[in-house]
Amino acid sequence: MLKGIQKAASGMIPQLKKQEISANNIANATTPGFKKDSTFIKELDSATKAAMPKRSDWEQPMIDQIYTDYSQGTFNKTGNPLDVAIDGEGFFILETIDGTDRQYSRNGSFSIDTEGFLVNSDGMRILGDGGPIAAGTGSSIMIDESGQVIIDGNVVGSLSVVDFADKSALRKTGATGFIADETLEPIPSDQFTIRQGYLEQSNINVIKEMVGMIITMRNFETASKLIQTQDDSLQTLFNEVGKTRI
Repeated sequence: MLKGIQKAASGMIPQLKKQEISANNIANATTPGFKKDSTFIKELDSATKAAMPKRSDWEQPMIDQIYTDYSQGTFNKTGNPLDVAIDGEGFFILETIDGTDRQYSRNGSFSIDTEGFLVNSDGMRILGDGGPIAAGTGSSIMIDESGQVIIDGNVVGSLSVVDFADKSALRKTGATGFIADETLEPIPSDQFTIRQGYLEQSNINVIKEMVGMIITMRNFETASKLIQTQDDSLQTLFNEVGKTRI
């Protein structure tokens, strides 16, 4: 009976994690370039369980892994010349504010900062083939399908679009940014087209996420009821054992 309580309680933990992930996906459903997260949960065999560290005595170890779905979202036409979307494979390269690191993103909602550089919504500069792209203060801005940035008829740079052989090794930072560790090298992408005046929307299906949250909550409630039922049975057992028999 105690094992049943342990198993039910342990199964409630990943349900909470799934609920948290779905809530975050829904919260970012309208964030351009956001990629949905999902969780992979698998109960381990007895030999593997014995080798896995436990956070508590009653917990049943499981594989609880979060993975990101990098499938492309739909495009929303904005008409803003500084909004660009990658149609195909790849990421824009961003330079962190302190200039010491790189991030990668498919969020193409850009603007021009006070120094005339092309930046994202967090103020990180967009990198091109020759470094940060200096757009200046021109009146006519065009970004062609290959990523060339043309200001008043003059090419001032070209957006760098890179991809990774193993996207599963990328780590999320913020809503739409990704970080690659030192062992993961970006490679130039040759399977993309830049769409000026468009933004890639998130790849979230809100209805599916909400249905998933309902199922997760029901699974959690079922496990909770199982614990309550077994606790009631234990209570009845203790009461019977504790009675004085004449």
